[in-house]
Amino acid sequence: MYYKTGEEFKEVSGYDLERGWYPRVTKILEIKSKPALYKFYGELSSFDEGEIIKEKSASEGTMVHEACQAILLGQSPSIDPLIQPAVDAFVSFIDHTPIHTSADFIERRIINHGERYTGTIDALALINGNYGVLDIKTSQSIYRDYNLQTAAYMGALEKQFPKLQTRWILRIDQAKECSKCGASLRQKGGRDKVRAGFGKGDPKCEHEWSEMKGSIELKEFPYWQNDYKAFLAAKKLWEWENDYWLRQIGYL
Repeated sequence: MYYKTGEEFKEVSGYDLERGWYPRVTKILEIKSKPALYKFYGELSSFDEGEIIKEKSASEGTMVHEACQAILLGQSPSIDPLIQPAVDAFVSFIDHTPIHTSADFIERRIINHGERYTGTIDALALINGNYGVLDIKTSQSIYRDYNLQTAAYMGALEKQFPKLQTRWILRIDQAKECSKCGASLRQKGGRDKVRAGFGKGDPKCEHEWSEMKGSIELKEFPYWQNDYKAFLAAKKLWEWENDYWLRQIGYL
Protein backbone atom coordinates (compact mmCIF):
# COMPACT_ATOMS: atom_id res chain seq x y z
CA MET A 1 0.00 0.00 0.00
CA TYR A 2 1.20 3.51 -0.81
CA TYR A 3 1.37 6.16 1.91
CA LYS A 4 1.91 9.87 1.33
CA THR A 5 3.41 10.66 4.74
CA GLY A 6 4.63 8.98 7.91
CA GLU A 7 1.61 10.39 9.73
CA GLU A 8 -0.73 8.71 7.26
CA PHE A 9 1.12 5.42 7.74
CA LYS A 10 0.82 5.74 11.53
CA GLU A 11 -2.90 6.52 11.39
CA VAL A 12 -3.70 3.61 9.07
CA SER A 13 -1.42 1.05 10.71
CA GLY A 14 -1.54 1.54 14.48
CA TYR A 15 -2.10 3.71 17.53
CA ASP A 16 -0.17 6.34 19.44
CA LEU A 17 0.21 5.03 22.99
CA GLU A 18 1.84 6.23 26.18
CA ARG A 19 5.14 4.59 25.27
CA GLY A 20 5.00 5.57 21.62
CA TRP A 21 3.39 4.33 18.42
CA TYR A 22 2.61 0.59 18.06
CA PRO A 23 1.20 -1.28 15.03
CA ARG A 24 -2.15 -3.06 15.20
CA VAL A 25 -2.38 -6.85 15.17
CA THR A 26 -4.85 -6.90 12.27
CA LYS A 27 -2.66 -4.58 10.19
CA ILE A 28 0.41 -6.74 10.81
CA LEU A 29 -1.49 -9.81 9.63
CA GLU A 30 -2.30 -8.22 6.29
CA ILE A 31 1.20 -9.37 5.31
CA LYS A 32 -0.04 -12.96 5.14
CA SER A 33 -1.59 -14.27 1.93
CA LYS A 34 -5.36 -14.83 2.07
CA PRO A 35 -6.45 -17.33 -0.59
CA ALA A 36 -10.15 -17.04 0.31
CA LEU A 37 -9.99 -13.27 -0.22
CA TYR A 38 -8.22 -13.66 -3.57
CA LYS A 39 -10.91 -16.13 -4.66
CA PHE A 40 -13.57 -13.63 -3.62
CA TYR A 41 -12.08 -10.91 -5.83
CA GLY A 42 -11.55 -13.37 -8.68
CA GLU A 43 -15.27 -14.16 -8.80
CA LEU A 44 -16.22 -10.49 -9.29
CA SER A 45 -16.28 -8.23 -12.33
CA SER A 46 -13.88 -5.66 -10.86
CA PHE A 47 -11.77 -4.72 -7.85
CA ASP A 48 -14.08 -1.77 -7.14
CA GLU A 49 -17.06 -4.10 -6.90
CA GLY A 50 -15.18 -6.14 -4.31
CA GLU A 51 -14.38 -3.04 -2.28
CA ILE A 52 -18.05 -2.02 -2.19
CA ILE A 53 -19.11 -5.48 -1.04
CA LYS A 54 -16.34 -5.59 1.57
CA GLU A 55 -17.30 -2.20 2.99
CA LYS A 56 -20.99 -3.10 3.26
CA SER A 57 -20.15 -6.53 4.68
CA ALA A 58 -17.88 -4.93 7.29
CA SER A 59 -20.69 -2.56 8.28
CA GLU A 60 -23.09 -5.49 8.76
CA GLY A 61 -20.44 -7.34 10.75
CA THR A 62 -19.96 -4.32 13.02
CA MET A 63 -23.70 -4.21 13.70
CA VAL A 64 -23.65 -7.88 14.72
CA HIS A 65 -20.62 -7.33 16.96
CA GLU A 66 -22.15 -4.34 18.71
CA ALA A 67 -25.53 -6.00 19.21
CA CYS A 68 -24.09 -9.22 20.61
CA GLN A 69 -21.63 -7.42 22.89
CA ALA A 70 -24.50 -5.32 24.28
CA ILE A 71 -26.54 -8.47 24.89
CA LEU A 72 -23.61 -10.05 26.75
CA LEU A 73 -23.73 -7.03 29.08
CA GLY A 74 -27.43 -7.56 29.79
CA GLN A 75 -28.60 -4.73 27.56
CA SER A 76 -31.49 -4.74 25.08
CA PRO A 77 -30.11 -3.06 21.96
CA SER A 78 -32.17 -2.00 18.97
CA ILE A 79 -31.59 -4.59 16.24
CA ASP A 80 -31.50 -3.74 12.56
CA PRO A 81 -33.87 -6.17 10.72
CA LEU A 82 -30.99 -6.92 8.34
CA ILE A 83 -29.12 -8.82 11.08
CA GLN A 84 -32.06 -9.99 13.21
CA PRO A 85 -31.74 -13.72 12.34
CA ALA A 86 -28.05 -13.77 13.32
CA VAL A 87 -28.72 -11.99 16.61
CA ASP A 88 -31.69 -14.26 17.38
CA ALA A 89 -29.44 -17.28 16.89
CA PHE A 90 -26.89 -15.76 19.27
CA VAL A 91 -29.53 -15.13 21.96
CA SER A 92 -30.73 -18.72 21.65
CA PHE A 93 -27.15 -20.01 21.81
CA ILE A 94 -26.22 -18.20 25.03
CA ASP A 95 -29.38 -19.56 26.68
CA HIS A 96 -27.73 -23.00 26.45
CA THR A 97 -24.04 -21.98 26.58
CA PRO A 98 -23.72 -19.02 28.95
CA ILE A 99 -20.92 -16.56 28.19
CA HIS A 100 -19.89 -14.47 31.20
CA THR A 101 -18.03 -11.19 30.77
CA SER A 102 -18.18 -7.56 31.89
CA ALA A 103 -17.93 -4.08 30.41
CA ASP A 104 -14.28 -3.85 31.51
CA PHE A 105 -13.42 -6.83 29.31
CA ILE A 106 -15.35 -6.00 26.12
CA GLU A 107 -13.70 -4.01 23.31
CA ARG A 108 -10.58 -3.85 25.46
CA ARG A 109 -7.31 -2.42 24.12
CA ILE A 110 -4.40 -4.84 24.54
CA ILE A 111 -0.74 -3.86 24.44
CA ASN A 112 2.38 -6.00 24.26
CA HIS A 113 5.20 -3.68 25.29
CA GLY A 114 7.87 -6.37 24.93
CA GLU A 115 7.02 -7.14 21.29
CA ARG A 116 5.62 -3.65 20.63
CA TYR A 117 2.18 -4.19 19.12
CA THR A 118 -1.40 -3.41 20.09
CA GLY A 119 -4.97 -4.36 19.22
CA THR A 120 -8.52 -4.56 20.50
CA ILE A 121 -10.11 -7.78 21.72
CA ASP A 122 -13.83 -8.43 21.43
CA ALA A 123 -14.04 -9.89 24.93
CA LEU A 124 -12.43 -11.78 27.77
CA ALA A 125 -14.98 -14.35 28.79
CA LEU A 126 -15.75 -17.31 31.02
CA ILE A 127 -17.28 -20.21 29.07
CA ASN A 128 -17.88 -23.66 30.54
CA GLY A 129 -15.58 -22.86 33.44
CA ASN A 130 -12.66 -21.74 31.28
CA TYR A 131 -11.37 -18.17 31.03
CA GLY A 132 -10.04 -16.85 27.76
CA VAL A 133 -10.12 -14.58 24.74
CA LEU A 134 -13.37 -14.58 22.76
CA ASP A 135 -13.21 -13.30 19.19
CA ILE A 136 -16.46 -12.77 17.29
CA LYS A 137 -16.48 -13.32 13.53
CA THR A 138 -19.24 -12.92 10.93
CA SER A 139 -17.43 -14.75 8.13
CA GLN A 140 -18.80 -17.78 6.26
CA SER A 141 -16.12 -20.04 7.80
CA ILE A 142 -13.62 -20.12 10.64
CA TYR A 143 -10.32 -19.47 8.89
CA ARG A 144 -6.97 -20.59 10.25
CA ASP A 145 -5.69 -17.00 10.07
CA TYR A 146 -7.83 -16.22 13.11
CA ASN A 147 -5.45 -18.36 15.18
CA LEU A 148 -2.65 -15.87 14.55
CA GLN A 149 -4.82 -12.94 15.63
CA THR A 150 -6.04 -14.55 18.84
CA ALA A 151 -2.55 -15.87 19.66
CA ALA A 152 -1.26 -12.30 19.47
CA TYR A 153 -3.91 -11.31 22.00
CA MET A 154 -2.97 -14.21 24.28
CA GLY A 155 0.71 -13.25 24.08
CA ALA A 156 -0.14 -9.70 25.12
CA LEU A 157 -2.40 -10.72 28.00
CA GLU A 158 -0.73 -13.76 29.58
CA LYS A 159 1.30 -11.78 32.14
CA GLN A 160 -1.54 -9.45 33.07
CA PHE A 161 -4.05 -12.31 33.37
CA PRO A 162 -2.18 -15.40 34.61
CA LYS A 163 -5.45 -17.38 34.82
CA LEU A 164 -6.06 -16.96 31.10
CA GLN A 165 -6.51 -20.48 29.75
CA THR A 166 -7.80 -20.53 26.22
CA ARG A 167 -9.33 -18.75 23.23
CA TRP A 168 -12.47 -19.17 21.17
CA ILE A 169 -13.76 -18.09 17.80
CA LEU A 170 -17.50 -17.44 17.89
CA ARG A 171 -18.82 -17.32 14.33
CA ILE A 172 -22.23 -15.70 13.89
CA ASP A 173 -23.85 -15.93 10.48
CA GLN A 174 -27.17 -16.15 8.66
CA ALA A 175 -28.37 -17.73 5.43
CA LYS A 176 -31.35 -19.21 3.65
CA GLU A 177 -31.58 -22.94 2.91
CA CYS A 178 -33.04 -24.70 -0.11
CA SER A 179 -35.75 -27.15 0.92
CA LYS A 180 -35.05 -29.25 -2.17
CA CYS A 181 -31.27 -29.76 -2.22
CA GLY A 182 -29.95 -28.33 1.05
CA ALA A 183 -27.85 -25.59 -0.57
CA SER A 184 -27.48 -22.30 1.31
CA LEU A 185 -27.93 -18.72 0.12
CA ARG A 186 -25.83 -16.15 1.95
CA GLN A 187 -26.71 -12.50 1.32
CA LYS A 188 -23.98 -10.46 2.97
CA GLY A 189 -22.61 -7.19 1.72
CA GLY A 190 -25.34 -7.00 -0.93
CA ARG A 191 -24.01 -10.11 -2.66
CA ASP A 192 -25.94 -13.36 -3.14
CA LYS A 193 -23.69 -16.37 -2.67
CA VAL A 194 -25.04 -19.88 -3.15
CA ARG A 195 -23.04 -22.58 -1.43
CA ALA A 196 -23.67 -26.27 -1.94
CA GLY A 197 -21.93 -27.38 1.24
CA PHE A 198 -20.47 -30.80 1.90
CA GLY A 199 -22.41 -33.51 0.06
CA LYS A 200 -25.31 -31.14 -0.60
CA GLY A 201 -26.59 -29.03 -3.40
CA ASP A 202 -27.66 -29.60 -6.98
CA PRO A 203 -26.39 -27.13 -9.61
CA LYS A 204 -29.56 -27.77 -11.66
CA CYS A 205 -31.93 -27.31 -8.75
CA GLU A 206 -34.63 -24.64 -8.99
CA HIS A 207 -34.09 -23.60 -5.41
CA GLU A 208 -36.87 -23.00 -2.94
CA TRP A 209 -35.35 -20.85 -0.23
CA SER A 210 -36.41 -20.75 3.40
CA GLU A 211 -36.62 -17.62 5.50
CA MET A 212 -33.26 -16.25 6.62
CA LYS A 213 -31.92 -18.29 9.55
CA GLY A 214 -29.11 -17.49 11.92
CA SER A 215 -26.33 -19.92 12.77
CA ILE A 216 -23.68 -20.13 15.48
CA GLU A 217 -20.35 -21.93 15.58
CA LEU A 218 -18.12 -21.83 18.66
CA LYS A 219 -14.67 -23.35 18.33
CA GLU A 220 -11.97 -23.47 20.99
CA PHE A 221 -8.23 -23.24 20.31
CA PRO A 222 -6.49 -23.79 23.66
CA TYR A 223 -2.94 -24.34 22.36
CA TRP A 224 -1.74 -20.95 21.19
CA GLN A 225 2.04 -20.87 21.66
CA ASN A 226 3.02 -22.12 18.18
CA ASP A 227 0.50 -19.77 16.61
CA TYR A 228 2.10 -16.94 18.59
CA LYS A 229 5.51 -17.80 17.18
CA ALA A 230 3.97 -17.65 13.70
CA PHE A 231 2.44 -14.26 14.49
CA LEU A 232 5.80 -12.88 15.60
CA ALA A 233 7.34 -14.20 12.38
CA ALA A 234 4.60 -12.43 10.42
CA LYS A 235 5.33 -9.24 12.37
CA LYS A 236 9.00 -9.51 11.44
CA LEU A 237 8.08 -9.83 7.77
CA TRP A 238 5.64 -6.90 8.05
CA GLU A 239 8.42 -4.80 9.57
CA TRP A 240 10.71 -5.78 6.70
CA GLU A 241 8.05 -4.85 4.14
CA ASN A 242 7.41 -1.48 5.80
CA ASP A 243 11.01 -0.75 6.79
CA TYR A 244 11.05 2.67 5.12
CA TRP A 245 8.01 4.04 6.94
CA LEU A 246 8.87 2.42 10.26
CA ARG A 247 12.25 4.15 10.16
CA GLN A 248 10.66 7.43 9.13
CA ILE A 249 8.43 7.42 12.23
CA GLY A 250 11.16 6.15 14.59
CA TYR A 251 9.72 2.71 15.28
CA LEU A 252 12.83 0.97 13.95
